[in-house]
Amino acid sequence: MDDIAPRRRSFAAMIVGALVALIGTVLTIGGGWLVILDGSPYYLLAGLAMLASGILLFRQRLLGGWVYIAVFAATVIWAFWEVGANGWALVPRLIAPLVLLIAVVLVMPALTLAHRRWTFAFGGLAAVLLVFILGGVIIGKENEHEVLAELPAEGSGMADPSPLHADSDWPAYGGSYAARRYTPLSQITPANVSKLERAWLVHTGDMPSSKEVAGKYGDENTPLKVGDTLYVCTPKNWILALDPATGRQRWKFDPKVPDAAIPYTAACRGVSYYEVPGAAGDEPCARRIIFGTLDARLFALDAATGRPCEDFGTNGQVDTTIGMGQTRPGYVSINSPPTIVHGVVVTGHQVLDGQDRWEPSGVIRGFDAVTGKLDWAWDMMHPDWNGYPPPGEEWARGTPNMWTIASGDEDLGLVYLPMGNSAADYWSGKRRPPENFYATSLVALDVDTGKPRWRFQAVKKDVWDYDFGAQATLIDYKGTPALVLPSKQGDIYILDRRTGKPLTPVGTIRAPIGGVEPQERAETQIVSRWQTLRKPDLTEQDMWGMSPIDQMICRIQFRKASYDGFYTPPTADRHSIEYPGYNGGTDWGGIAVDPRRGVIVANYNDMPNYVRLVPRKKAEELGWAPRGEARGGIGGAEGAGDPQLNTPYAIDVNAGWRLPLTGMLCKQPPYGGLRAIDIATGKTLWDRPFGTARTNGPFGIPSMLPLTIGTPNNGGAVVTASGLIFIAAATDNLIRAVDLATGKTLWTDKLPAGGQATPMVYQQNGREYLVIVAGGHHFMETPIGDEVIAYALPQSG
Repeated sequence: MDDIAPRRRSFAAMIVGALVALIGTVLTIGGGWLVILDGSPYYLLAGLAMLASGILLFRQRLLGGWVYIAVFAATVIWAFWEVGANGWALVPRLIAPLVLLIAVVLVMPALTLAHRRWTFAFGGLAAVLLVFILGGVIIGKENEHEVLAELPAEGSGMADPSPLHADSDWPAYGGSYAARRYTPLSQITPANVSKLERAWLVHTGDMPSSKEVAGKYGDENTPLKVGDTLYVCTPKNWILALDPATGRQRWKFDPKVPDAAIPYTAACRGVSYYEVPGAAGDEPCARRIIFGTLDARLFALDAATGRPCEDFGTNGQVDTTIGMGQTRPGYVSINSPPTIVHGVVVTGHQVLDGQDRWEPSGVIRGFDAVTGKLDWAWDMMHPDWNGYPPPGEEWARGTPNMWTIASGDEDLGLVYLPMGNSAADYWSGKRRPPENFYATSLVALDVDTGKPRWRFQAVKKDVWDYDFGAQATLIDYKGTPALVLPSKQGDIYILDRRTGKPLTPVGTIRAPIGGVEPQERAETQIVSRWQTLRKPDLTEQDMWGMSPIDQMICRIQFRKASYDGFYTPPTADRHSIEYPGYNGGTDWGGIAVDPRRGVIVANYNDMPNYVRLVPRKKAEELGWAPRGEARGGIGGAEGAGDPQLNTPYAIDVNAGWRLPLTGMLCKQPPYGGLRAIDIATGKTLWDRPFGTARTNGPFGIPSMLPLTIGTPNNGGAVVTASGLIFIAAATDNLIRAVDLATGKTLWTDKLPAGGQATPMVYQQNGREYLVIVAGGHHFMETPIGDEVIAYALPQSG
């Protein structure tokens, strides 16, 4: 057929041939590099064949079209051999080549005088369309998931030692200090949730004052509801009291937090509610709202009026930076609600990550809930100090802090502190023994003395930023007072909350030894043998992109990087791969627990980080200085160019491991999931990708595809007695109702901004409400907003 001379010169064939040859050249060069790195030979072989095809097409030879058809056929066979019928994994392997195939088939008739040549072309297009349809069916299958076990029957429930419980109210960040994120309400059910509608929407008015500040906003707030009032906290710590039935504002308090105080994120996850024992209900500040601010002040407000409680500290506030020494703006902030046990307000604080080995202390304090007086302070380097430091001294700098939310047991008098890492997350050479002992641990602190009762450590000498981000959740486990402890690594532990002893199997694994300080690395690390959200180690086949070219680039990066699996230490001579990345597993959104059915609901992330230590001299040349110093600043994702002053290395973290041009992630989907776990057996009931592709796409362009891909997510879930899970969190800006029994989505609503917060549920005037704060999040790249939205079933009549 190729011997027949073309009817005319086809410029379309020349253009298509040039494009095929160009792509073939790129694949040949990159594929050769990949082969040298001991990677897949496919890209080199396909590149050479495409180069030949493109040259032949450019020269008006029909053979070039047949060569490309053969390349595509071989590509289909290779793709299914490598990843099977995994729809999302097939996308970069087949979609772009398929589009190119359409162009090739359309120009081929112009290169021959053969009879019925256009019939051939349209027949080829029909075949291509069939492949598209089959691909859609395969990707559609990715939206399905298997129910692995039946939902356990309802039991008698679990005791909650908290003084205030979630019933018609939502009196604490996690529903109660047991942090179960569960409501016994059941008016909204799987049968009627599809009728859910917006009952009201209000704007808080707290929006960024500039484009620079907008790059730091991420509300993360879960409101409280007590009695006839809903309490909302905004990114800059405005407290709004709203009518829970209408959203009408009753009062507002603005602590006047300056923009300079914003750390990495302007967020207020929540506030705390406290009732003064013995006080008459109509006394000023008998009921109070206690919260911290981004500039590290602790406030107590009258819950009824919003006025500062004059008996608390000085005019209703306490400066928590006293005793810390030098604290630059943004370095010390409180963005999580305190936990109040035995009348003691226990608070940690965030210390701005990655700036300096000797950043301010991670000291934990307990303040009297009525007077604001410091009851005790726990400085792990000075365990004998019970109050403020002696004159001329300060709390030890650089120690691990608790930036997230503690849970508490009123009966045992314990608060459970999810501890972070020492300052300078990615280098451990200057850490002192107490830091190594308490870092990345859950510490049970006696609330009456401020002394540790026990600690459970998940990571030894952490250089991966694997600090505990989630609250521990208090449960009963086979008759024992226990807690569930999720982690960024994906491991889930159940511990006796009286002693810290594991109640479920814990094992050890060999950990890679290497990096820039191999003498500091532990030979073994612990893992949960009961339940983990962590997936198997990455392979080259897991690399992704929007086309074979960027997938090939990701494969090259994978082969060039240091990667020996879980706990690969960071390196300076090349990048290393950290998987899971520092966003989890489970982060600050925590888990939800249905105490009557004994089920854990866990949303999680499944993304790696691409990490490199940068020698000090190079970091200085790049201008990486701590915030507040010349050339210092903060931008991009956390860890992206952090100086880690007073260590030999700065750190550069590519969070999620994204390609700079397209923004696509190098690991194939899913990037997030939602799982239900039977507590009694440890078995997974169901596990599904979580989040659709509608707002995601290359170059930041939303694809608007309603297909479930599994997106990054931040924020948690709430579970109801009727068997519903309510959750936003994903980057598709949707809030969902999910069937607890099957994992099936029963209802969604599009939010006006990102829903990176945990919703809450309450009842007012006999009507059940679901509330979500849609504030968006800079790190998750979702739209910033200031909306508080309430949903309810339609009112009859």
